[in-house]
Amino acid sequence: MTAAQTMDSRLRNGSRQVRVALAQMDPLVGDLEGNAGKILDYARKAADAGADIVVFPELAITGYPPEDLLLKGAFLRRAREAVETVAEGAPEGTILVVGFVDCGDDIFNAAAVVQNGAIRGVHHKHHLPNYGVFDEERYFQRGTGTSVFEVEGLRFGVCICEDIWYPAGPAAAQTLIGEAELVLVLNASPYHRGKGRERERMVATRASDCAAVVCYVNAVGGQDELVFDGSSFIAGPDARILARARAFEEQLLVCDVDAGEVAHLRARDVRRRREKLEMADAGVRVDVVPLDALPDCKAPAGADFACPVEPVLDDLEEVYRALVTGTRDYVRKNGFQKVVVGLSGGIDSALTFAIACDALGPDRVLGVTMPGPFSSRETRSDAERIARNFGTEFLELSIGEVFQSYQQALAEPFKGMPPGLAEENLQARIRGNLLMAISNKLGHLVLTTGNKSEMACGYATLYGDMAGGFAVLKDVPKTLVWQLARHRNRDGEMIPVTTIERAPSAELRENQKDTDSLPPYDVLDQILQLYVEEDRSVAEIVDRGFDAETVRRVVRMVDTSEYKRRQAPPGVKISPKAFGRDRRLPITNGFREW
Repeated sequence: MTAAQTMDSRLRNGSRQVRVALAQMDPLVGDLEGNAGKILDYARKAADAGADIVVFPELAITGYPPEDLLLKGAFLRRAREAVETVAEGAPEGTILVVGFVDCGDDIFNAAAVVQNGAIRGVHHKHHLPNYGVFDEERYFQRGTGTSVFEVEGLRFGVCICEDIWYPAGPAAAQTLIGEAELVLVLNASPYHRGKGRERERMVATRASDCAAVVCYVNAVGGQDELVFDGSSFIAGPDARILARARAFEEQLLVCDVDAGEVAHLRARDVRRRREKLEMADAGVRVDVVPLDALPDCKAPAGADFACPVEPVLDDLEEVYRALVTGTRDYVRKNGFQKVVVGLSGGIDSALTFAIACDALGPDRVLGVTMPGPFSSRETRSDAERIARNFGTEFLELSIGEVFQSYQQALAEPFKGMPPGLAEENLQARIRGNLLMAISNKLGHLVLTTGNKSEMACGYATLYGDMAGGFAVLKDVPKTLVWQLARHRNRDGEMIPVTTIERAPSAELRENQKDTDSLPPYDVLDQILQLYVEEDRSVAEIVDRGFDAETVRRVVRMVDTSEYKRRQAPPGVKISPKAFGRDRRLPITNGFREW
């Protein structure tokens, strides 16, 4: 159906159809004026497309999460001014639902319903997440009351992120007592692997339970360790996904939604009558806020707003795009123009380099290889080859003479002791120094290349390969590194196959292999999954069939390396439990399982 055809069959002319726009945007935390301007740009585009309602992500004004900026009075005042600027500048008649910080007798994570130059109503988030990466009870008060908004006979409710995860949350009251046909959900839902599918299943279930159309808009982009995947969608009252936006891209998703099916389903569901009576008897109250009439449809004739359903990305493509998005936005939002990556010829640096090139463009990536006394001809060749494949600038800086000078300087304190770990780490620290010198001189951000398996076990050098500004693979286990490298090569060999197939080695001593210090990665990563991400005990892991001594050894390495991880740069979160914001253990503690 075209926009011209819908003009005579819209909500305002007696039908149950409403045009909803989901503004899947990438805000910058703290950029209050910039975010407000972006919101208004999307609002105008939505109005030009004939949208009746435009929905923006959670805390779109401030960006999410604003963290301790919320403790600054000046920030709160300017945030309020920004939402008022949006209200004053919004297209006439069009309804905007905007995430912001509401301040009065307390501070609330809130959504403003804006129309005709004013904030017509506010929803305060009821359910404040305080687990994993979330810390909302540190900053916000919980909301209590709830409202529905009525426009020309159609009612809609508003929820914010965690609100919709609870079956007895605000949506239940809005749709039962308030008789809302639409529920608009504002979200800043951080990505982890597989979360999009889980999210859709839950919201579709909630739409069915409420017999309502649920419009779910999510933020997109990177914010420090977090990545927001977008993937906004609309779920119908029969639990079908009616529309879905693209993943990891800004998008204005405009859809015509027919609320007529809601009334039809509700008339046949006698259970709702009983539930509504029970809720009313329990004293649940929902206020009804009237809104002004909608503007005439201004969409260009011939425009088609049948709901698009973008495909769900496959698992590896989803993870890869998350890493690209997190890297791109960390570099961009922090004002860096270029990055530098130490290319060892190994798989971790190769994948980091590929992600950087895809995130920023090859012209903004500098590859530096730093061969030492134990670097093989094969890894040196592969380092140069990957830079050539991507067409980037490439430098070779040998560390041989610098390493010798360090050894000479330390000859007296090291006298009589055989070479060992100290000498190995010296090489890594020399490389770290060279990369940081390039960063200081040229202004490039250093991307570190260590993976989650290494970080878990402390198989990394402080102030060496851990030195840098952003750790792209910090939450990517080694076994997944190999999978992602092969995935990146699906359209051609950009990462040399020799790099992927070679036995991993730090090349810090003669004939060194990672398996000299660690269990095989296919075993190690399974143990780390159970211990780090699932919090299983040593006994539970052993009961899964793993060798007891291997498990104790791995757990010991994880526990004693917390001090290293605390000094590592931030990196992209892709798992349900990443090091840093997710997993918080004391460095100094006496509990032992090993």
